[in-house]
Amino acid sequence: MTEQVKSTAKASMEKALSALSNELKKVRTGRAQISMLDNVRVNYYGNPTPLNQVSAVSTPDAKTFLIAPWENQMLKEIEQAIQKSDVGMAPINDGKVIRLKLPDLTEQRRKELVKSCSKLVEESKVAIRMARRDANEALKNAQKDKKISEDDNKRGQDEIQKLTDNYIAQADKLSAEKEKEIMTI
Repeated sequence: MTEQVKSTAKASMEKALSALSNELKKVRTGRAQISMLDNVRVNYYGNPTPLNQVSAVSTPDAKTFLIAPWENQMLKEIEQAIQKSDVGMAPINDGKVIRLKLPDLTEQRRKELVKSCSKLVEESKVAIRMARRDANEALKNAQKDKKISEDDNKRGQDEIQKLTDNYIAQADKLSAEKEKEIMTI
């Protein structure tokens, strides 16, 4: 019983950490990363489609995106989708490909990005703590229903706490890495 509760809690905590990692990838740093364009949806024959499914997206250098559509008539649609999105870059269309120049980050903007990352990390930690709470609740209920002993409950809660501490440390590590990446000029 305690192993089942522990594995459920671990899966929830893993999911929270994975979600945090994915969200942090979307946060803009001083370098061009293809994941920054994941939220751009292009109108592809009436359907909102991710940018990377209608074009080849690459980063020829640290400050530039190069978007080469599979079909030439999609250039206009891609350009409009980028302008409507919140990426904060103006597309440069040369008739064959679209280029996006990544603007330099100001010190103030870097601090705002660190703040938003901290908020994401805190939300992740809350999700991890909620998984701990649910697991502890399940153990208490199992003890109340006489499915596990009091010692098993205590041991299970200690293991859940160690798991929680481990995942929170991992979230802090991800946060520190992203903050360092943002603040590096």
